[in-house]
Amino acid sequence: MFEVLVQMAGLIVCGIGWRWLRPGGLEPVQTRKVLTSLVYYLLLPALVLSVLWKAQLGNTTLLIALSAAIGIFAGLLLGLFVCRACRVRPAVTGAVILAAAFPNATYLGLPVLEATFGPWARGVAIQYDLFACTPLLFTLGVLVAARYGSGESNIQHMARELLRIPALWAAVPAVLLNVNSVPIPPILDGLLGLLERGVVPLMLFSLGLSLEWTRAQWHTLPGVIPVVALRLFVIPAIVLLFTTMNGWSGELRAAIVMETAMPSMVLGIVFCDRYNLDISLYAAAVTITTALSLVTLPLWYGWLLA
Repeated sequence: MFEVLVQMAGLIVCGIGWRWLRPGGLEPVQTRKVLTSLVYYLLLPALVLSVLWKAQLGNTTLLIALSAAIGIFAGLLLGLFVCRACRVRPAVTGAVILAAAFPNATYLGLPVLEATFGPWARGVAIQYDLFACTPLLFTLGVLVAARYGSGESNIQHMARELLRIPALWAAVPAVLLNVNSVPIPPILDGLLGLLERGVVPLMLFSLGLSLEWTRAQWHTLPGVIPVVALRLFVIPAIVLLFTTMNGWSGELRAAIVMETAMPSMVLGIVFCDRYNLDISLYAAAVTITTALSLVTLPLWYGWLLA
């Protein structure tokens, strides 16, 4: 497990190094935009189509989605409770709630689970994200951001944002083909296999490009402490309790809990910028939880499979 994380950390460090060195004179923001657009619009939908077409859907899918939803609701409620107890500004409250509630389920969770448990775990990461995290992010997440910041949050706007996600468009036919037992043509399977191989390295490299530390973020450190505690320890413990109470054990339970223990999602920075939340605090939360997850994830792995 530790060796896997070190290898992935190496790709993230390459992205950080690219941000500093700027080889070829390319701006890191533009480089990240190109890479993430390639993953978002082509490679990730290909991966979703391939994995969900061949995955075993059923009671396991329900458990994964329900576990993810419980973790997110726990993050929303506990984040709100902490912020109200500390009486912080609304912009800080919104950023803390989003950072605590939503994990980096795909961009880090998918490669970590696949490398740790094998190819079957990709289905856990994708179902965790597409069947719970993404719908809740673009509904409850948008409502939270609009409530504590500013911006549009009506039903039409949220539905429009959901319909623009290419991975969801790939998930619908994949599930339909799966439940109707339609075999995947070998040529298409090979093409999707070629496309999906680029997802993990580009995701990790882009994550490194996204991580940065500015002077303004030093002042946000006190606000990051509850995010670290909730995101990396408390919420995974709640999901662990839920899965254990339902009689689940072994590698599936471990994969679900470890997916819950991922650091704060990078996409939340976009929400903070769009809805005028505390973007410095959120960026600091992403950077710190990502760095600490290199220690906490092996701990969770050891506890779960001891």
